[in-house]
Amino acid sequence: MTDRLHITPRSLTRIQENFLASAERKLLTWLCRRMPAWVTPDLLTLLGVIGAFMTLAGYVASNLDPAWLLLAITGYVVQWFGDSMDGSLARYRHVERPSYGYFIDHSCDGMVTLLILAGIGLSPFVTMEVALIALAGYLLLSIHAYLTARVLGEFKLSYLAAGPTELRLVLITLTIMMMVLGHGQGLFGRWSGFDIFVGGVGIILITLFIGQTLVTGRRLARYEVETAASMKKMD
Repeated sequence: MTDRLHITPRSLTRIQENFLASAERKLLTWLCRRMPAWVTPDLLTLLGVIGAFMTLAGYVASNLDPAWLLLAITGYVVQWFGDSMDGSLARYRHVERPSYGYFIDHSCDGMVTLLILAGIGLSPFVTMEVALIALAGYLLLSIHAYLTARVLGEFKLSYLAAGPTELRLVLITLTIMMMVLGHGQGLFGRWSGFDIFVGGVGIILITLFIGQTLVTGRRLARYEVETAASMKKMD
């Protein structure tokens, strides 16, 4: 006897206020209109993961020659295309699978983040412990987004007017600077300028997580107090 899942996905309000959101939506819609029928959202999700492996490989191979960083940059572009297009294409074709799509997409997001930041830590430009700080910050902020989706029905896709696309552009710029400047010697003991930058981004992400947790916690507490007061009046 097979188990049956009775799932009623909660409707999520997507909050996307990043700087490039409007222009990106127009570009994705344009691409969706021209996408061949054989290209499916699942295939695009897989392509996004492949892009992350390309980025990992490019960073690791840069220990041999900085020119390999071009592979990492190409991987970012491939990863953006797959990750941004999978949900957009599903919505454009009206073939959304809310529970399946949410689970698979964000599971892959976690794996992609691990691959990219592990690659940065395995490169000669950034130490692994600093890359792990950035990884922790990104995953903490992701956890906050998933928890908020559960308790408020709001899925926040951007913070400080920046989202995943802006972050990819920052990382591409960082990678170009790696190619131009090389790893050289650390500016502050064993820490290079790249370490300081990546670590700083990680600290910003962790600080955002703490701040957003406090804000959301106060919002939920106020809501539950008001709800309890309303119910008491009805009794």
